[in-house]
Amino acid sequence: MSPTPAAPAAQQSDLDFAIAIAREAGALTLELFRRPDVAVEGKEDGTPVTEADRGAERLLRERIGAAYPDDAVVGEEESDTDGTSGRTWVLDPIDGTQSFIHGVPLYANLVALEDKHGPVVGVINIPALDECVWAGRGLGCFVNGEPTSVSDREDLHGSCIVTSGVDYWPSAAALDEFVGRNAVIRTWGDAYGYVLVATGRAHAMVDPIVSRWDVAPMLTILPEAGGVFTDLSGAVTAEGGDALATNLALAPQILELVGR
Repeated sequence: MSPTPAAPAAQQSDLDFAIAIAREAGALTLELFRRPDVAVEGKEDGTPVTEADRGAERLLRERIGAAYPDDAVVGEEESDTDGTSGRTWVLDPIDGTQSFIHGVPLYANLVALEDKHGPVVGVINIPALDECVWAGRGLGCFVNGEPTSVSDREDLHGSCIVTSGVDYWPSAAALDEFVGRNAVIRTWGDAYGYVLVATGRAHAMVDPIVSRWDVAPMLTILPEAGGVFTDLSGAVTAEGGDALATNLALAPQILELVGR
């Protein structure tokens, strides 16, 4: 049997485009950030949405439609757009809407691209901190243009674990497992938690509840940063409903704990 050929590297032009539109969406959201009159509504699932979420996704879709009219688009705030190219853009115009609403500068604009080979481009833009992490398949991972990588920590004891919140963890026992190993648990969550892992400032991000658009960029960013992205069963997917980002050494240790 012949070996499966490696997926081709991302096109730099696709990556540059994704970075540019994520930053443009970020600039739009900053115009409404910390404005007391920004409109906030509740969605059917009980989560909030703001005029900044909707405006940023509309901008992203317009830019993609103009540049790549044959590509499909999946986003949090609008219906899916079908395509014919075999490529799909996955968008979260504001990941961390609660942070945005409360004036916390840790929200993100997320852009991902998938092709017939799988994840190919991922961008996490944190506009209020002027920090952007991006990766293209085979091109490496960068933060504001500088190469970046996950930490080389091998021992879970005393490690820094980030999460979006502890109220929706499946059990207190799972948290106790980390606490019992003297892990530092912080809620620097949503996409910013993945930024911290990809840049080596935190050792793992454990996310018990996610949607595809929350984590699609991580499928490119974490491997290109030398790390691992899976769901909490260990499957490499953005559609498992939960997620883990860490390095190669800590992944099996953490998966053992959260699987108990």
